[in-house]
Amino acid sequence: MFRKALVLGEDAESVQRYQRMLRAAGFDAQWRDWGTDQAPGSAELDADVIFVLLPSADSNPVAALRWLKASQGTVPVVVVSRNRTVETAVEAMRAGAADYLFEPCSAEELGAALSRLEPSLSAAAPAGLALSESEALRDFEGMLGRCSAMRDVFALLELIAPAEATVLVTGESGTGKEMVVRAVHRLSRRRDAPLLGCDCTALAPTLLESELFGHVKGSFSGAIATKKGLFEAADHGTLLLDEVSNLSLETQGKLLRVLETRCIRRVGDTAEHDVDIRLIATTNRNLGEMVKAGSFRADLYYRLNVVPVTLPPLRERSGDIRLLATAFLEHFSRQMALESTVLSPQAMQQMEIYPWPGNVRELRNIVQRLAVLYGGTQIEVSHLPIEVREARHTVSSTELPRTWDEFKSFKRQIIEDLERRFLAAALDRCEQNVTHAAESVGMQRPNFHALLRQHGLKPPRG
Repeated sequence: MFRKALVLGEDAESVQRYQRMLRAAGFDAQWRDWGTDQAPGSAELDADVIFVLLPSADSNPVAALRWLKASQGTVPVVVVSRNRTVETAVEAMRAGAADYLFEPCSAEELGAALSRLEPSLSAAAPAGLALSESEALRDFEGMLGRCSAMRDVFALLELIAPAEATVLVTGESGTGKEMVVRAVHRLSRRRDAPLLGCDCTALAPTLLESELFGHVKGSFSGAIATKKGLFEAADHGTLLLDEVSNLSLETQGKLLRVLETRCIRRVGDTAEHDVDIRLIATTNRNLGEMVKAGSFRADLYYRLNVVPVTLPPLRERSGDIRLLATAFLEHFSRQMALESTVLSPQAMQQMEIYPWPGNVRELRNIVQRLAVLYGGTQIEVSHLPIEVREARHTVSSTELPRTWDEFKSFKRQIIEDLERRFLAAALDRCEQNVTHAAESVGMQRPNFHALLRQHGLKPPRG
């Protein structure tokens, strides 16, 4: 189904040009002949995005924006104007415009604007933040993801799960490595046998060996009875070694022998016991680099790295932040028997800017906090934690733009981020005094003050 775009304007030639560009971009574009002093009935404005073409450079967009935002709720509104002054653009954005384009606007510039609007368009889906049928299809064994990297992971898991090969799952903390392990186990022929896990960071080497291989009575202080280890307890099932990079070199050697012989020897015992398990290891570190550094055995690394599965960090999963936030918010709202809770398009957009160092785990925890504090209402940017609220988009060397439009967009983002940090640093040096800060950087106070407003920095009085 095509998304709906509505073009509000008076000049037929201009409106038709925007209709053609929008239709070329995949929108069902309609036109309403509307001046800024008119207000058609809300039923006429059935649209996913609204473009307001101002008739002249002197036209003030504020009145139109106020009416549209009041009557159309979260529908993004884009202002197109011949007025190229920064003050007018800032005024329009503060009045609720989702974007501000200069007339004449090229197809490339319009396409870039639509790309910037994508989070808002997606967040404004029907039924608030409920998952759509197409999004539900992206659920793989409890994991959500629609980016190409996650689709590749899902396809790989389906392929390797029925096999018996050892799997090494790598990824940053919070990316969902344990969910991958559970998915592999559920899809394997061992699904009816136990899935047991061992946290390799939680125990000292001696206790860890007892946990893995078991011990006999009297083998060490406190061993008051013979105990099976996880290798034996997980027989015919799956054993997870979580954060395997934390194993000591001595324990690594003993683990290697078990993988080679498929036999274990309990601590303090002389007898060996056959084990039939599938081993899955996880780590948030680069084992290859650890091998080079001499802190991880190369022979064990090759034994573990039979089938590598790498989970991308959340910051590299384009589009999945909205999908996951949607699912988590719906889950916690239902859990607490709340009325529909929604994230505003602006809040969702800010969440997509934040780099999520804690990955999916951090996103889940923050959404749960928002549901507890603001459940049953619309969550705004002001409700977000300060680290999310103040995040600014930065471009790393690994995501260089591929097109001229992307380059211009990234350039603008870099400049905005630099300007904001420049202003904040000037204020900090001058103890938040706007007049002194303006003088210190060689700017006139009104211009400095206008930049503060443009970047959402609330200047103190004086």
